[in-house]
Amino acid sequence: MDISSLNNYFELYGGMAIFIVVLLEYMNLPGFPAGIIMPLAGIYAAHGGISLLAAIAISVLAGEVGSWILYFLGMYGGNAFLKIYLKRFPKHKPAFERTFDLIRRKGFYGIFISKLIPMVRTLISIPAGVLKMEFIKYSIASFLGVTLWNTLFVGAGYIIGEPILKIITRG
Repeated sequence: MDISSLNNYFELYGGMAIFIVVLLEYMNLPGFPAGIIMPLAGIYAAHGGISLLAAIAISVLAGEVGSWILYFLGMYGGNAFLKIYLKRFPKHKPAFERTFDLIRRKGFYGIFISKLIPMVRTLISIPAGVLKMEFIKYSIASFLGVTLWNTLFVGAGYIIGEPILKIITRG
């Protein structure tokens, strides 16, 4: 799937496409990175397909739901899930070790900050679940970080996305 196809899905399915693609991205499944998905949602909003506020709200809801899924996989699957995950993605092991340490040291603030760091922002949910971080605190920290991250990227797409998309798709 290329950027044009993703854009066509947004045009065809609207907010549902944004929700599904962002949900999958937050679950750390292969696909497009947030740096492409979020600005495309902003471009879609700029074209009038949806309001900017709706695009941000849908992306935040999808991000939080995706984060909760990984949190609960970590909480209920614990170390067994982590072993399976790391077997499939062995390069993520150092990142997981750092996130466990970050949660132990910084808790709420560690989750918030991690939601602003590429790759770590999606992985932090599993260790938070494994460590059985209080769900309400986790959710609030996650929501704040997801909201800031998604607002910046969707907003950037809304404001300057069209010229950048033209440059990217020109070649």
